[in-house]
Amino acid sequence: MAIEAQVDEREQVLACARRAREAAIVLRTLTRNAKDAALRALADALDAAADRVVAANELDVERARTAGTSAALIDRLTLTAPRVAAIAQALRDVAGLPDPVGEVVRGYTLPNGLQVRQVRVPLGVVGMIYEARPNVTVDAAGLTLKSGNAALLRGSSSAATTNAALVDVMRAALVDVGLPADAIQLVPGETHEAVTHLMKARGLVDVLIPRGGESLIRNVVDNSTVPVIETGVGNCHVYVDKDADVDKAVAILLNSKAHRVSVCNAAETVLVHRDIADRFLPAALAALREAGVTIHGDSRFALHATGTGVAFVDVTDDDWAAEYYSLDIAAGIVDSLEDALAHIRRWSSGHTEAIVTDSQSAAAAFVAGVDSAAVMINASTRFTDGGELGFGAEIGISTQKLHARGPMGLTELTTTTYVVTGDGQIRS
Repeated sequence: MAIEAQVDEREQVLACARRAREAAIVLRTLTRNAKDAALRALADALDAAADRVVAANELDVERARTAGTSAALIDRLTLTAPRVAAIAQALRDVAGLPDPVGEVVRGYTLPNGLQVRQVRVPLGVVGMIYEARPNVTVDAAGLTLKSGNAALLRGSSSAATTNAALVDVMRAALVDVGLPADAIQLVPGETHEAVTHLMKARGLVDVLIPRGGESLIRNVVDNSTVPVIETGVGNCHVYVDKDADVDKAVAILLNSKAHRVSVCNAAETVLVHRDIADRFLPAALAALREAGVTIHGDSRFALHATGTGVAFVDVTDDDWAAEYYSLDIAAGIVDSLEDALAHIRRWSSGHTEAIVTDSQSAAAAFVAGVDSAAVMINASTRFTDGGELGFGAEIGISTQKLHARGPMGLTELTTTTYVVTGDGQIRS
């Protein structure tokens, strides 16, 4: 019976992918006006169903609390009425963005008269495998729709009730505007095998995007036969240079670490140049203490922390490598910008690094010296976000170096086709 159940689950997943492929045929030819109208309809439907969505979410949150889920993950899971409104508004923001489909990336005429254009086109069927965060359900659906793709969504079981409610609302809204409901689908099945079936649906699914913890991402990257756009964990650094403005540096560090700890663009390490430590650390430690942050510091940092009342423990290699998702930060004092860069190169996950400095040469050296998807100069790491960077929303943040890197918006959900127009030319 177990084998029969696995076969049945596999067929359900593949059938879902086939329906998505049929929907994608419709979506790739839609005009911008049609897609934008659909996005606004989805947003209006979510606003109207906010109470229903929040009620469904409360069931998931209560189960998570009963299971002893961490506060950071519960924060990611939770939807309130304002959060639902913000998610709906993000769909409207996406509707207001330019349509990437049909954009000419480059065009030229060859000596033989052939006209060559490289044109953006949809990817087709985009699969999302993600954890805990139900806002991803809506962001992914909206971005895939705008870029002419169908979405196959596989969220974690912790958000199953919320995701089902969100997708039901959006599918009904699609039908109301004359589009196929199967443009947005939850992948069926309640076991991990269902994810495996999705990862093996090469030929039906065009790309997979995993979004979550390191183990989830590694599992998809290592085991999928469907092409994968790899997102990454966020071990983000803030480096306070010797030429930093102290007030700016304190504000940037505090925002980067404590604004919201359960996200990948939160800072996990602060490095302070020795020449500014005496001026910067008293204010910084007071702010971190007030925010409830525990510092995992090196021996030089400990000298400054003693007697300040800040929570402090000795740093370990595990701390330098950690993505905490909590009010914890690794901290060290460095002798130079070069030492800061060396530390970042060793421990960074390639997500986001920030420098606070009034020196243009230091900023330029930092940008040139780090190898990450995003670099902030005198700004919080929290700005590595599709919405904050003007994308309307994001489908993930890629730390790879192929096709997409950094926050992924509409453009990253397209590929290109070469359109070659002639007048009877043949190759000699």
